Amino acid sequence: MASDNIISVTEADFEYEVIAFSKQIPVVVDFWAEWCAPCKTLGPLLEHLAQEAKGAFRLAKVDVDANPNLALRFGVRSIPNVKAFQDGQVVAEFVGVQPEPRVREFISKLAPSEHDLVLEKALGLLQKGEAKQAEGAFRQFLSKAPENPAGLLGLARCLLMQHKIKEAHVILHNFPASKEYHVAEALTPLVKALLRLQEAPSFSDDPLEAATLNALRLVSLGNFEAAMDGMLDVLRQDKHYRNGEVRKMLLGMFEMLGDESPLTRQYRNELASVLF
Repeated sequence: MASDNIISVTEADFEYEVIAFSKQIPVVVDFWAEWCAPCKTLGPLLEHLAQEAKGAFRLAKVDVDANPNLALRFGVRSIPNVKAFQDGQVVAEFVGVQPEPRVREFISKLAPSEHDLVLEKALGLLQKGEAKQAEGAFRQFLSKAPENPAGLLGLARCLLMQHKIKEAHVILHNFPASKEYHVAEALTPLVKALLRLQEAPSFSDDPLEAATLNALRLVSLGNFEAAMDGMLDVLRQDKHYRNGEVRKMLLGMFEMLGDESPLTRQYRNELASVLF
């Protein structure tokens, strides 16, 4: 499967084909051997990803039996062993067979694909508060990676910002186990409260309940700053109101807006002053 982007290298040409070449594009080096059964699983996956990337990175394969000095030079003690080079230096590595999503993540950090750039665009639009445009970009990304947690979380946040509560709830209810799961969990109390709002009475004789309902209505109208002011007013009167639900709703708003939002930074500090 040799090509310009998938090559076999030796001790004789490693300096040129890997070290020098990595100053142009990333080079992923697969240290392998014919007797290594796991190598026969990982190798084809790396080759597939290199072909798929269409030149975004080069895959260089090193047979450690034929090139023991290279294995010694780079501290290869077990195989398969994968090292990524950029600007002549090892910048990332892993040992052993990894699941395809982890290998893809390893590659994408070195050489983002066109698909990865769509996700990056979506996250950038979301960070700027352009929820409608971000929703379109997240949907484009998820059309090719429907189970991607970062994409699903981004879409759920966009939907919440546009008060598309039921669809956001479906995504969060079925959210996959991942590093993003805790954020999905933090969004859930806000989503459930907004769903209940659709069935709640429009008024309440209880001042705190009335203030909570009004804050949720402000969320649904997109007036996030006033909504958070309302939730803080409730917490100033009762830190544990509704068994902490209002506090969790406010934390959900922080996750919806994102850590980069000036509103999140401002109101997170205000919440801390109220609680502590």
